[in-house]
Amino acid sequence: MEYTEIKTHYRELVDDLNRYSVAYYVNDEPLIPDAEYDRLYRELELLEQNYPELVSPDSPTKRVGGQALTSFAPVTHRVPLMSMGDIFDDNELSDFNTRMVQSTNISNVEYCAEPKLDGLAVSLVYKDGILVQAATRGDGRVGEDVTENAKTIKSIPLRLHGDNIPSYLDVRGEVIMPRDGFNRWNEMALETGGKVFANPRNAAAGSLRQLDSKITAKRPLSFYAYYVGECEGYDLPEDQYHRLLELKKFGLPVNPNIRCVNGIDGLREFYNDILSRRDSLNYDIDGVVLKVNSLSVQDELGFTAKVPRWAVAYKFPPEEMMTKLLDVEFQVGRTGAITPVAKLDPVYVGGATVSSATLHNSDEISRLGIKIGDTVIVRRAGDVIPQVSGVVSEKRNGSERDIVFPKFCPECGSLIEKVEGESVARCTGGLFCSAQLRESILHFVSRDAMDIEGFGDRIVEELVASKTLTSVADIYMLSEDSLANTVLEPETEEKKQRLLGHVIAKKLLASIEKSKKVPFNRFIYALGIREVGVSTARTLASNFEGIENLIKASYEKLLTLPDIGPVVAKHIVDFFSEKHNLSIISQLVTKGDLFSAGIEITPLPQQSEIDPSSLPLNGQTFVITGTLDAMDRNTAKAKILELGGKVSGSVSKKTSAVVCGAEPGSKLVKANELGIRVIYEEEFLEMLKSLGA
Repeated sequence: MEYTEIKTHYRELVDDLNRYSVAYYVNDEPLIPDAEYDRLYRELELLEQNYPELVSPDSPTKRVGGQALTSFAPVTHRVPLMSMGDIFDDNELSDFNTRMVQSTNISNVEYCAEPKLDGLAVSLVYKDGILVQAATRGDGRVGEDVTENAKTIKSIPLRLHGDNIPSYLDVRGEVIMPRDGFNRWNEMALETGGKVFANPRNAAAGSLRQLDSKITAKRPLSFYAYYVGECEGYDLPEDQYHRLLELKKFGLPVNPNIRCVNGIDGLREFYNDILSRRDSLNYDIDGVVLKVNSLSVQDELGFTAKVPRWAVAYKFPPEEMMTKLLDVEFQVGRTGAITPVAKLDPVYVGGATVSSATLHNSDEISRLGIKIGDTVIVRRAGDVIPQVSGVVSEKRNGSERDIVFPKFCPECGSLIEKVEGESVARCTGGLFCSAQLRESILHFVSRDAMDIEGFGDRIVEELVASKTLTSVADIYMLSEDSLANTVLEPETEEKKQRLLGHVIAKKLLASIEKSKKVPFNRFIYALGIREVGVSTARTLASNFEGIENLIKASYEKLLTLPDIGPVVAKHIVDFFSEKHNLSIISQLVTKGDLFSAGIEITPLPQQSEIDPSSLPLNGQTFVITGTLDAMDRNTAKAKILELGGKVSGSVSKKTSAVVCGAEPGSKLVKANELGIRVIYEEEFLEMLKSLGA
């Protein structure tokens, strides 16, 4: 190949890879398979190694990060990055709209309404379409140069797209860490002893301000544009809403939830809509930003000393608040995991009063440097379990005391041990521990397991406390009298002793009897093997004909199965190596023995016998959103997999259908935008029934 041809081919590779990145990371519409992208990327790397003089500043290889800095250089913004004035209630919203009406003499003012992303504000400067500078807001006039770090964020284009582009463009936006990336990062960090972030906002800010851009490159960051500071050599639309849409044509990501609304009713409707969908979004927001849409009106209204007169941020109720840590209790889970729980001075946060919050494990306590008596920051987003995300150390007065992790189980007194390499400490008591037994039984009777209706927490707690149940096998030895005489509430001076009674006892026994015929995958799941969820249980049941074969399965054999790695394989082998586990399984499945349950396990079709092309949902990809009444998401996923389909976490043009339950999130919006088929729960259940799942 001639050198001129190599230069042309190199430029084509750079342009194609950048176009594919925008399609994948910005538009969620992949144009080529990941493997093909990887092949082209490797080809580009090889060309740049052999012809370093060809390397272009917009090459995707520039995203990997360069040499670490010793400090950030200051950057003076040509146009200051102004902050927003805040409002907090409907009266203030009404006052803002009234001021806009009076200032513009327009009775029904048009606004551009946008979610207020909770991240770090940055300015991106493009010259002749090439990203030449990225800077943080700083004090609004002087920020920090984070260009090399911004280049590692895949949703930020290194070169603007299109033939007709501005000669100079200063676009403002927010760098965020999406919730799914934040959760994955923290899960990995907890397992490996890495840095755990308090919340996505801090994660985004800390990641973008790393002196070593190679560290930033590893963090799951994203970017949304929300304003144009300056533009030269290109005529942008004269209103905020269409100006943002124009930015999308250049390959810059813009939040899909921006809207053009009119008057006070439009502002209220947008605020309430975004607030109702806040928990389902894949990113944190702390309110909405409301801007007069017309740029000429914005110019007329101008700024105060600190904020624009034509815009406000309408803040949501806080998801973080300060309170006192009064004490720490230690709870024991089904697998013996010891979880420290913070007992808090009750505080209203995230729409609920919180008096307890998880502290995860001893490593997290050390990371936070938390003490009993501290003033702490409590975070609660939507239905997420409240957690302590930080300590306000300057409020300490010397009366605080260290949190001492117990050496012995608070339930059974057995030794607590922490295996090297694991962050979780566990009780060694096994089923001798009443807490582990209680949680094991609740898991065993749950809907995705043996599905024994009526066994609530209170009943199980009393049966374990009275030693009526000493293992899950004892469930099948229960008599009507033993159940009926179970004490639910002891006798007091005010009321008589309350027993379970014969009516409920008969219903429970009928449900127990019904559970004696169970699919193999549900039986495996019911055993409570660590890390074996609904999907993994189905994989095992589809590859082993019966419990005897699974018990004999080797570590090496398990590793050959899809979605089973070394950790899960070891947990399975270890579980079946324990004599007491084998004894309980024997009691459950043995027939004809007075002291055995005689459970009949129904085998699943074996994977080796299944032709994937014969399955009715082969080649189809589903996304589940919202809450299903008839089953949880794991069960719905398992049924789709059983029929040969795939389940994805995000909607794209490759999605065959979106299964929609109550209170769906942004996935439903995305499906409607792309014209993807939406299957509501009733239709989904009918589909499963017709296909035999």
